[in-house]
Amino acid sequence: MSLQAAHERYEAWLNDPYIDEATKEELRGISGQKKEIEDRFYRDLEFGTGGLRGVMGAGTNRMNVYTVGKATQGLAEWLLQRESAPSVVIAHDSRNRSPEFALHAALVLAANGIKAYLFPSLRPTPQLSYTVRSLKASGGIVVTASHNPPEYNGYKVYGADGCQLVPAAAEQVIAAIRQVQSFDQVKRLSREEAEQKGLLQWLGEREDQDYVKAVTAQSLNRELLQGELGERFAVVYTPLHGAGNIPVREVLREAGFRRVSVVPEQEQPDGYFSTVKSPNPEEREAFELAIELARKVDADIIIGTDPDCDRMGAVVRNHEGEYVALTGNQSGALMIYYVLSQLKEQGRLPENGVVVKTIVTSEMGADIARHFGAEVVNTLTGFKYIGEKMTQYEKSGEKTFLFGYEESYGYLTGTYARDKDAVVASLLICEAAAYYSRQGKSLYDVLLELYEQFGYYQEHLESRTLKGIDGVQKIQAIMEDWRTNAPAEVAGVTVNRVLDYQGGLDGLPPENVLKFLLADGSWFCLRPSGTEPKIKVYFAVKGSSREDASAKVARLTKAVMGRVDQVG
Repeated sequence: MSLQAAHERYEAWLNDPYIDEATKEELRGISGQKKEIEDRFYRDLEFGTGGLRGVMGAGTNRMNVYTVGKATQGLAEWLLQRESAPSVVIAHDSRNRSPEFALHAALVLAANGIKAYLFPSLRPTPQLSYTVRSLKASGGIVVTASHNPPEYNGYKVYGADGCQLVPAAAEQVIAAIRQVQSFDQVKRLSREEAEQKGLLQWLGEREDQDYVKAVTAQSLNRELLQGELGERFAVVYTPLHGAGNIPVREVLREAGFRRVSVVPEQEQPDGYFSTVKSPNPEEREAFELAIELARKVDADIIIGTDPDCDRMGAVVRNHEGEYVALTGNQSGALMIYYVLSQLKEQGRLPENGVVVKTIVTSEMGADIARHFGAEVVNTLTGFKYIGEKMTQYEKSGEKTFLFGYEESYGYLTGTYARDKDAVVASLLICEAAAYYSRQGKSLYDVLLELYEQFGYYQEHLESRTLKGIDGVQKIQAIMEDWRTNAPAEVAGVTVNRVLDYQGGLDGLPPENVLKFLLADGSWFCLRPSGTEPKIKVYFAVKGSSREDASAKVARLTKAVMGRVDQVG
């Protein structure tokens, strides 16, 4: 869109009687700021396969009640085309304006005759997935921007199976949203009228208890912490100002953990995430306060969850007594090993068991799964693809889902939900740590044992944030450069194969992803983020030792990022 067209949209908002005065005042405040106006209005905030996500503020390219309302009106019309009496469950996290956006979506649905089940306060995203299934609703909405910076918010849509919409369904919703040409097409009831008509129903304690029960049922050693171990084993937990505080503590308590200390500075909801640079358990900096507390209470393990509690990070002690953060791949490998070894020991490991992971996730977990006789299935990046597989297996009965995970700290065991769940991941990683503690080992010890048995895998992720129109163009240029000029070798290692998923590959839907397989078993993958203005580059190697693996991944990273940065 041209700068002139963006300014025309800007003026249209200022003159639209549907737009409230506070929004118009915000827009008047950027009068004359050409770049700012262009960024806010050069496009409609894209409803991608993951829904909406963007910076909050006034404008077509921002998260606000108008973009939320338009998306919800389109979703309502899509649902009404599919069934006569649809219903939708809505949840939100701790971000600023999340409650407002969630209620607005509920009232738009109600105005279209669709029953909205709304949680009155923050809840984990996986609880939404579970509740859609338990209430047999037609779909779900979660207002969240996951671990994005505080200025962001988002809107994710779920199907009747509790899984985020996969591309085919998302495209249908996008088409319906595009038919909403003006804001006066967006219907909306008042809260009072929606409640009186029975089209707005509030959820609460019963649904919370059902969810906690479903998660706690995934425990593999319910008797483990009944005795002395339960009194001795210490956990430090940080919800990072998000939705995990109550459910994680409740599930750990139900499982028998009696020494759980919560980081007080990060316990309460805070949409500004004022104690961290980023509320992201993938980053060690987010655990600084938790590590301080862990040293005071001599904690065996530290866990942290992101604002909507679908990602979990863990920190454990090494042989020097220092707390070290596990990567998503390491935590995943440890949990796969624990889950599958326990199921085997208990005689409950099915012959048709399957572990599902993404194409950018380490092969270490896959090797462990195969060691126990489980099949491994790869999907595109995004837990919705794992959830889609789970639903397929549930319908066909051909495979029994055991575990699903992605390198970005998302995990699930059990079939009660169709999204990654930091609550069950918190339970499993703590239970595994306690189980091995009883044997005199830490999770760090177990990880080293797994390296000795399965090989020294090491992974690395590089991201480049490229904002605005220029950023979009640079990301496109980077992908085009690697797509049209694939190297014959990288860092002195021959490139054996290039996997281009843009046209669909290995039965997977099309996605703008390139994966390069090298002769020594290493690989790297370029992928534009679907939720942030970033390009992500994933690296994975397998070495003969930790030192060898570290050297390999460093060489590979240097070679690839040198070219990426040259283009970007």
